[in-house]
Formats: sequence, structure tokens, C-alpha cells
Amino acid sequence: MDGARVQVDPERPVVRVSRGAQDLDDHGPPVSSDGTVHRLALTFDAFDARHHTLWLRYAHTQVGGRDAAETVVDATCARLLEHWPHVLTQESVARYAWALLKEEVAWWLDDHDREPALVDTAAFHAAVRKLLDHEKRDQFDVLQREIGLYRAISRLPERQYDVVVLRYALQVPDEEVAEYMGIEVATVRSHVRHARRRLARDLDVRAPEREE
Repeated sequence: MDGARVQVDPERPVVRVSRGAQDLDDHGPPVSSDGTVHRLALTFDAFDARHHTLWLRYAHTQVGGRDAAETVVDATCARLLEHWPHVLTQESVARYAWALLKEEVAWWLDDHDREPALVDTAAFHAAVRKLLDHEKRDQFDVLQREIGLYRAISRLPERQYDVVVLRYALQVPDEEVAEYMGIEVATVRSHVRHARRRLARDLDVRAPEREE
């Protein structure tokens, strides 16, 4: 399942801010006599309530501002809501939504000719220190300045990068990381191990001997 690709609609829809049940009634399929549309709207609202905050936090780390993050997440919600009956047929709704969110982030960065903003934050540098668990903090600070940590992070495979951001920068438990990415908890931890080793090798520092 780790290698499976989530297939999403390649057409970029008109961005529409999500308004929950009202939005689905206004823009979704005609309201049926048995209340199907209302029930679909409630399921979307429940799903959105569970994941919206983390989507915003992740988007903020990538686009670098609250307003831009809200724009990205609104666009993601609009796409989910527009095709919600189809989304519910997916093997993992959380994974499908994560793929859409990442598409919207990529489109925003491309539209604004920007690189992901995460590497410029103090929280990210602290997270990578924790990831590498390196004892010589002064030496690592020098490495950050002289080598350019972003190049090492950006060279991580996509799933290792996502795990690093979710698990260390956003402090998401392994079980939730697994849910978002549509993988097993054991695979999350495997990605962490491989990311640690790769970063340690790229930065020429000692890899940690213990795992969290």
C-alpha cells in the first residue's frame, strides 16, 4: 500500500471557500427527498472538523503565511466537497485529501514562484536537531549555515520529507501520520530511520544509534 498512488482529478477547479452543508446544498447535486445530500454534507463537515487544523498548519509551513495557508486549504476543501460522493469511495479518504492538499500547495508555490517556507523557520531547525539527535549542537549550527540544510531536506524522497514535517515539525503522532499518508505505522518509522541516515550522511554527521 505504501507504493500506491492516489489518483486525483488533474483538472484544477475554480476555488470555492467551503461552507459545509450549505455549500454542498448550493453547489452539489440536487437535494433528494431522502436527505442524501444533507447526510453527505454532515459527513464532510465531520471529516473537515477532524483534519482542518492540521491541514492549515502543514500549509502554513509550506507557503509561509496564514492567509496563503487558508487559501490553499479552502481550495482543497472546495475540491473535496465538489466530488465528495466520489471521495468517499476511496480506499483512504484521509490519504486522498492529503494528496489534494499537496497538489494545492504545489500549485500555490508555482503560481508565486516560491520555495517551501518550512526550512526558514526556527521550529524546523529544532525539529531536524531532534531528528538527528546530534550531541554537538554547535557543530550542527555550523553545518546549518555552511552546508545549507535545505538542500539535504529537499533531496529526501517525498514520503520521507512528509514524515519529517508531520512527525517532527508538526508533532503528529505516528498513528495519525500513517492515516494521513495511507501507510502502516511501521512504515512511518521506517521512513524516519531512512531519513535520519540519509540526512546524517548528507550532512556528514553521526547518525543516531537509538530510535524514539
